[in-house]
Amino acid sequence: MTHIPGFRLGIYVFKDAEILDYAAPAGVLSVARRLDPEIDVSLIGETLRPVQTQAGFTLLPNYGFNDQPALDAFLIPGGFGTRQEMRNLRLHQYIRELPESCLLTSVCTGSWIYARMGLLDGLPATNRKEPDRLEASHLGKTPIDRLAEIAPACRVSRARVVDAGRIVTAGGISSGMELGFHLLARAGYDEGFISEVARIMEYHRARHLYRDDIEFATPPAASAEPA
Repeated sequence: MTHIPGFRLGIYVFKDAEILDYAAPAGVLSVARRLDPEIDVSLIGETLRPVQTQAGFTLLPNYGFNDQPALDAFLIPGGFGTRQEMRNLRLHQYIRELPESCLLTSVCTGSWIYARMGLLDGLPATNRKEPDRLEASHLGKTPIDRLAEIAPACRVSRARVVDAGRIVTAGGISSGMELGFHLLARAGYDEGFISEVARIMEYHRARHLYRDDIEFATPPAASAEPA
């Protein structure tokens, strides 16, 4: 895979975004920066105003939509706020104006936004599979089942990470860790680099458990074997 020097991830932050959904992938890439300082992670808000995410955590975006920073990947976390963001036409326009070379990624219910935009039609994607108390009641619906409802033309997967080419979705709240490692792979970093990041984070055993829980829309080309 071609290495992308200075890989740039932009994480969209909005009211009531889930903390671990954005913090986990940001944390993976933050540790990766110790080995390659050119890696960059930034927070993108609709404007530059502070954003109150889940549990009252307040973030100050680095960029607003109007700044249009150059990105190699754009990430939408999940959280209760995705219910409003599905109707945020400014967000939808921002996503549609990103260059084709920019990966569109999500954690948890962040994939609902891509689903509502019709971007998951004909593609595999995933979402959170374990419901909270309300979602498990007769008043709610498991997020992965709602994904199927929002995008009936999407092939819903129960994999932890689903790579559909330009669009990469991750399942439940903690799957942002695996998305972070997968983004390093998509950026062209080799297994030795990624394993070292996991070791530094003391996450290598968990990564070994989850590293193959990835579904590809098109299986990656097998390396050529000598005859």
